[in-house]
Amino acid sequence: MTRMEGHQTTMKCSRKVVLFLVCLCLAVQYTAIRSIQDLFPRPCQDSRQCQKCPEKDHSWKSSYNNNSVPTKHTTVSARKHIHLFSQTRSGSSFAGQLFNQHPDIFYMYEPLYHAQQTFCNYSKCLWKPMDRVVQAVYRDLLFNLYTCDLNFLENYIQPEPQDHLTASFFRQTSSHALCSPPVCQEGDKEIMEGQPDESWCHKKCRILNLTLASMACQSRSHVSIKTVRIPQVSDLRLLTEDPRLDLRIIHLVRDPRAILASRITAFTDQFIAWKIWNATDRQPHYVDLTQITRTCQDMVYSVDIGLKKPDWLRGRYLLVRYEDLALNPEAKAKEIYKFLDLDIDNKVLTWISQNTNVTSSTSSKYSTSRDSKTTPESWRLNLGFDIVKTVQTLCNDTLALLGYKIVQSEVELRNIRNSLVEPRTF
Repeated sequence: MTRMEGHQTTMKCSRKVVLFLVCLCLAVQYTAIRSIQDLFPRPCQDSRQCQKCPEKDHSWKSSYNNNSVPTKHTTVSARKHIHLFSQTRSGSSFAGQLFNQHPDIFYMYEPLYHAQQTFCNYSKCLWKPMDRVVQAVYRDLLFNLYTCDLNFLENYIQPEPQDHLTASFFRQTSSHALCSPPVCQEGDKEIMEGQPDESWCHKKCRILNLTLASMACQSRSHVSIKTVRIPQVSDLRLLTEDPRLDLRIIHLVRDPRAILASRITAFTDQFIAWKIWNATDRQPHYVDLTQITRTCQDMVYSVDIGLKKPDWLRGRYLLVRYEDLALNPEAKAKEIYKFLDLDIDNKVLTWISQNTNVTSSTSSKYSTSRDSKTTPESWRLNLGFDIVKTVQTLCNDTLALLGYKIVQSEVELRNIRNSLVEPRTF
């Protein structure tokens, strides 16, 4: 081995050691945070609320760390804990409005974003073994949010909240509960009028009081959280088995070709190679196929488990195709609420009526107003056939399992009069 080769080998080893130490420090920091909070439970912020703030059962949290199934049982409350489980650009923002519009549901849009920013970059964690640590963080955070402890998020929000106040809560404007009293006194008029434009919340409710948000959560009958940062439904198993939660999972899926088309449009910086491929119909040698491959693998794995209905998911899992929801939003919404054992509110039905027949275009990549009947397969007019063939090869199992037809030619791809979505009952 030459001196130069030896030097390069040493440098590689040094980088690995540094990365390992960084990841280890993050894991230790997380463990320390949990230990300190368990030793010093947060007191109720308002004496009137204390009857609604039972002491936390910390023996359960230790069972999370041991990855074991808990055996201690408590009385299950009537509160529904709803988890909208999906992947990026699968129509989850649109589906989330079915819960956000209900006056008895406390809805949170992607609160795991803050934890991801602490441990991972956009697409993956810093170090592969960190995946398990991150999923444990996500589960712990979700449990605290479902039990209305929003102050727990202060461990991850940057810059760190002062006196439980923050202006950095991710997509606060996407939650009516965080834009209306008692959290935001200025938002009452807009919420009552069903104002669809989120810009008013950003202006009037700029500073979020996390303690008031926790109290508002306690005052509502049910809690709903949307996530796209949990890869597989099995990562939620410990939460479904927790007797203190009545967790129901709405698994929203979408044609992976449509998912990719939407990501290319929405996330320009991360998908430059794909944009070049789409424009030239020639695959760049440096394009990364792993993300869409993993998306399809995670989707197949989760759907396969959900449809097999193991004990821990029985009665707690509902598979919904985005295409079915978009084509028949009111009927699908009623089906979802029936699964949840909840009455659908008229405000939900009104929102569906007003926001699924919108023909004007919008520049926001997070917009939830659309002509829902034309949206599901509009990707067929924009995605290059060469990319489509590649995704069909990578995601053949996914397409077959979920009832999405493959195309053999560009003519077949562009003929949107013939739907690629097979009628299916899951």
